[in-house]
Amino acid sequence: MAKVEDYEKDINRLSAKGLILYYAIFIQHGDENHKKAIPTGLKDKLPSFTTDYQPWYSECVSLLSQILPERLEDFKAYYAPKTARKEIGFANYTVSDALRGLVGTQYGEVKFAPISAATAMYQQYTIVDGLKNRFKSTLYDIKTLVHADLLDDELHAAQELNKNSFQRGSGAIAGVVLEGHLAAVCERHQISLRKKDPAISDLNDALKSASVIDIAQWRFIQHLGDIRNKCDHKKSTEPTKEEVAELIEGVRKTTKTVL
Repeated sequence: MAKVEDYEKDINRLSAKGLILYYAIFIQHGDENHKKAIPTGLKDKLPSFTTDYQPWYSECVSLLSQILPERLEDFKAYYAPKTARKEIGFANYTVSDALRGLVGTQYGEVKFAPISAATAMYQQYTIVDGLKNRFKSTLYDIKTLVHADLLDDELHAAQELNKNSFQRGSGAIAGVVLEGHLAAVCERHQISLRKKDPAISDLNDALKSASVIDIAQWRFIQHLGDIRNKCDHKKSTEPTKEEVAELIEGVRKTTKTVL
């Protein structure tokens, strides 16, 4: 999975390029009034809209499909119509029409021309630019789902070990999952930890102090930590299958409820 910073760079780059392509339509297809609307100093730096649009569009489609799929069809619709059009006009003129140089006249007056695509291009730009305010929360959701899937795989492995009478190994895996999840929650909530290598109890205390978990959750996690310690350290009594099964299910519950 790409890092948050990588997504941020892509969004900023594609947003900036989208705005430049919007003004590039003015240079390529607009009249003098359109060209006057271009910011000072930008005119000489504008690319060819026809040449540069398609690579930009492809990258945007890929990015939206990952981060904001619910807006992907809207974005595509500004490129090409979703359904067949009975007639073409300014309101439904798309970017693909402009790339084909489609022009229409009625009674000797231009009804639509490539410059008509400026509105569609601007809407595409705003969709991509809007990702700046959405990508962090969306990426957080993606990371959370992937993280949960990985934890489920590890807990399944712990279950198999427990089923085959390897209680200590099973409990150790479940303990590592619990510790890793609590550490991820602390990081998500930007909770500072005193120890370099905090144990379950340290992470549990930090989450309670930050009011991320309540007393009941804190006690529950503390109990799971006690079972984990029984699995990790040689004691007079061996951990039972029932105890380890309780640990595994408790860890699974914690990964789903402590976020």
